[in-house]
Amino acid sequence: MIIGLEGIIERKEPTLLNVNVNGIIYEIFVSVNCSSKITDNKIKLFITHIIREDSQTLYGFLEANEKKLFDTVIKINGVGPKVALAICSTFTPASFSQIVSSNDISMLKRVPGIGPKGASRILVELSGFIIDGEDSEENSSANTSLEASLALESLGFKKDVVSRVLRTCDAITTGELVKQALKKLQK
Repeated sequence: MIIGLEGIIERKEPTLLNVNVNGIIYEIFVSVNCSSKITDNKIKLFITHIIREDSQTLYGFLEANEKKLFDTVIKINGVGPKVALAICSTFTPASFSQIVSSNDISMLKRVPGIGPKGASRILVELSGFIIDGEDSEENSSANTSLEASLALESLGFKKDVVSRVLRTCDAITTGELVKQALKKLQK
């Protein structure tokens, strides 16, 4: 699994880079926002490597927050890498976080490939999405809640049930939160 690349840009297009890494040239898809920030030929990118039955594709990001946004959005049913990259091209991670927190469907519908149903599904799935670097105390508690939610969902509990139970818990760490929620879910 490739998680990062450092090399020299051989070819640059608005959403595509060819990066030479010690003689091997990689094709990397990037957002328009990322592409516009590239000013030098030497580059270091965070990579999301997607392996499918018929292809292996690399998506590159200059900032960890943009990679986090992309990785979070592609997990939503019906949102593929192309739509996720369109979201990264349309919004910065901070503005996307603001859109999600304000539940702004009309702004999200501006992204090519997202209609009203897709926009509302994304907003429901991503409630609580926070970008690193915002209010640290609020951010850590939201991340703890999100981690606990993901852990409980991976155990087979439904998302809406998990979120309802987590609101009644008062633990501080992820582990304690999961334990508290499990006790309440087993009743």
